[in-house]
Amino acid sequence: MTMAVRKKLIHLQEQRTAPFCGYVYDLTALRHHIAGMKAALPSNCELFYAAKANPEPAILETLSPFVDGFEAASGGELKWLLQHCPQHSLIFGGPGKLPQELQLAVDRQIETLHIESLTELRRLVDIVSQRRLPMNVMLRMNISLEGLPTTRLTMGGKPTPFGLDESELEQAINIINATSLLELQGFHFHLMSHQLNVDVHLALIELYIRNVKKWSKNFGLNTSIINVGGGFGINYVSPNQHFDWKTFCERLPSIIKEQQAEQFRLRFECGRFVTAACGYYVMEVLDIKNNLGEWFAIGHGGTHHFRTPAAQSHDHPFDVLHRQNPNSVGVHNESVTLVGQLCTPKDVLARQQLVKELAIGDWVVFSLAGAYAWNISHQNFLMHDAPEMIYLSE
Repeated sequence: MTMAVRKKLIHLQEQRTAPFCGYVYDLTALRHHIAGMKAALPSNCELFYAAKANPEPAILETLSPFVDGFEAASGGELKWLLQHCPQHSLIFGGPGKLPQELQLAVDRQIETLHIESLTELRRLVDIVSQRRLPMNVMLRMNISLEGLPTTRLTMGGKPTPFGLDESELEQAINIINATSLLELQGFHFHLMSHQLNVDVHLALIELYIRNVKKWSKNFGLNTSIINVGGGFGINYVSPNQHFDWKTFCERLPSIIKEQQAEQFRLRFECGRFVTAACGYYVMEVLDIKNNLGEWFAIGHGGTHHFRTPAAQSHDHPFDVLHRQNPNSVGVHNESVTLVGQLCTPKDVLARQQLVKELAIGDWVVFSLAGAYAWNISHQNFLMHDAPEMIYLSE
């Protein structure tokens, strides 16, 4: 954990008497991280933040000076971003958009709508015709991976609910060309998530570019943007082996040059890779017990606050902040399963982890909790109190 987070938690331990549970976000670390990500990108690239990863207002405010815009994946997120980031470019993707959500995007004249299907495109045509307002669109495409290795969360390259089949492309282009109110900006791809391999992801970018150039030639298109999505991986199992963004950015210009793609802007929309490392979820140990030969530590909180380990099916990395209480029940050099307060055996954050020392009253600090954590959790289950939210910024 960062020094700022450790210092804050030690200070809180000295103050608190009631059991503690909360999220701590190091906004200074987030600011340095996003600035480094943006600076590493080649000049013809844009960086958007995928708000679904963590839409907390303090997170959005911290990122605002550095990103080129924000991506919404639902009508609710779009309303949220219009409220909190009204001066920024907004793009709106995701399947199953409601007619009223399409209408909101048109009325507010957001930067771009990502089209997921022919049905959605036809609905949009009706709306812009009624409103007599223009709209920029990008077509989300699901294409063959052409033998590229997949990740453990593959969003395309196989039958999925996401994007248009290439066989529908000509029909989509004809629909767009039939109205003067729609402008085809380019194409959107997001085929893989949790990518840890730089070589594979560069090959994926190359695949996107090749397809866009082919379509441009076949259909006489003059588009300017390729949205290459996100999907850059955080390694929860080996936290020192995340996706190598710096190396990826250093090698990207050669791919662009080889593909003669200098005329395109590459738009990245990253979420998890941006915010995961700035967040920490903290549970105070309420009880330690041995049950049928296994040790369990029950913390104040659980997967209703922090669903990431359950959603990703991993044992989440953690540190222990000890408290000086000589009368506490504890264990030494034992394998312990860390669980929460829920009445379900699925409320597990890390299973059979060797701990040097752990006692009732200690604080377990789960790192990499800044993305797809609180916001994806079943927060109302059993009606436990929400965790505290603490934001650190210099």
